[in-house]
Amino acid sequence: MKFENFKILATASQVPTRVVDNDELSTMMDTSDDWIVQRTGIRRRHVAVDETTSSLCTSVAKQLLEKTGLKPSEIDLIIVATMSPDYLTPSVSAMVQGNLGADHAVAMDIDAACSGFVYGLNMVKQLLIAETPKNAILIGGETLSKLIDWQDRSTAVLFGDGAGGVLLKNTPKSEGAFISENLKTLGKLGRYLTAGKTGAPTPFMTKKDEFSPFFQMNGRRVYRFAVNNVPESINQALSEASLTTDDIDHFVLHQANSRIVEKIAETLGVSMDKFPINIDEYGNTAAASEPILLDQLVTDGTIKRGDVVLLSGFGGGLTVGTMILKY
Repeated sequence: MKFENFKILATASQVPTRVVDNDELSTMMDTSDDWIVQRTGIRRRHVAVDETTSSLCTSVAKQLLEKTGLKPSEIDLIIVATMSPDYLTPSVSAMVQGNLGADHAVAMDIDAACSGFVYGLNMVKQLLIAETPKNAILIGGETLSKLIDWQDRSTAVLFGDGAGGVLLKNTPKSEGAFISENLKTLGKLGRYLTAGKTGAPTPFMTKKDEFSPFFQMNGRRVYRFAVNNVPESINQALSEASLTTDDIDHFVLHQANSRIVEKIAETLGVSMDKFPINIDEYGNTAAASEPILLDQLVTDGTIKRGDVVLLSGFGGGLTVGTMILKY
């Protein structure tokens, strides 16, 4: 039997225990709770103290194994989507594999920033095609707080830390979750959102660039990119599957900014009732935002088996990725 699709067996998430609200940020920089909420919808965010990207992702992976009853030896593939790894090497996924004792699993990281989880689903779909059953763990995990200039209110108020993931099993094509997708990269616009410029000058460089780990963002250009390209990506994914917005039960979008999500819903002509929001509690957690929200919705019973879910991530690269699934 050919296994050409996948289904989601379980979801999980983990965030740091330390919470930083807007009032605390107002003691560190020129801002206020009202200023942040009006512009972003964010009220608080979780910030890593002793946690790392790999420790958060390991916690998610352990939860997934516990929920499914699978053993580490039964995991064939681990992919972590992140733009804030512990190291350039080893990868976060390799560290998770080692922490689990999942010695049989192939592990790799991908970086598509805030689109990373959806891009990761695309990779899992391709890699799970086989003649035999396989199990995969896909996690979006970030500790973005280490990439923030905590004196820059234009970026410091936006981001949070956390991880979320899914355990996937390949299935025959007719029995799987995948319905359609649309992925898009606009590399010419990448300069409008950068972070993590790493390395140090060498004696051989003719140009001594400044190396800075901090986020730098042209907010207006990123906003324009999102509100134009995300609805287009969603409509293309819907068209590919011969679906309309009425066929979607839940639009699980990257939690970048509540105003962006509201504008996307307005452009699509869909009620915000179908667009769950948790950015007020977590901020923008990049690749972790969709799986954290997905896990919340599954855990509280909002998303039920058989529901049609549209996931869409967008951000650095600049990238956008949309996937439609049956949960």
